[in-house]
Amino acid sequence: MKLLPLILAALLAVPLAHAAENPDVLRLSQRLQALDADPVTTSAAAYERLQARQAVQALADARGSRKPAALKVAEARVETAEVAAHTVATQREIDRLDRERSDLLVEASRRDAARARQEAERLRVQAQIQAEEAQRLREQADEEAAARAQAEGALDSVAGAQAAKLRAARKRQAELARQEAELMGTAPKKDKDKKQP
Repeated sequence: MKLLPLILAALLAVPLAHAAENPDVLRLSQRLQALDADPVTTSAAAYERLQARQAVQALADARGSRKPAALKVAEARVETAEVAAHTVATQREIDRLDRERSDLLVEASRRDAARARQEAERLRVQAQIQAEEAQRLREQADEEAAARAQAEGALDSVAGAQAAKLRAARKRQAELARQEAELMGTAPKKDKDKKQP
């Protein structure tokens, strides 16, 4: 395969002596030169172009009855070289577009993954904020419940103290009433005794 470029260069360098005399040789040679000049096909289908050049050279060298057969072969080889070169160029373009598409898909996947990560992070932060808010509300409710219980305990304590004072006051009042009744009960008896000497 390393010899192929050298052979192509040698064939290009060989002048087609009969090109001016044979318009078919000139026409086919120009078609091959167009393949060489086109940057898209310049390096495509080198083997087929080599065969076409050899066929065109054989046409240039053909004499007499061999010319029609040589012309058919040369035209077929040139057409094959053109089709092969354009097929290779098209396949290269398809490969390039496939690579570009793959790159775009990879980039789109990266962007989708980045968006998914951002959304997941946003949801995680939102969930954390909601959890912290729920915890704060629970603590606030616990504090309020504790304060309520403490207030109720204080009220119970005050009520108990008041009830104890009330009981003590009633007991004292009852004691005073008893003492007063005793005093009142003995005082008239003494007066009675004074009236009967």
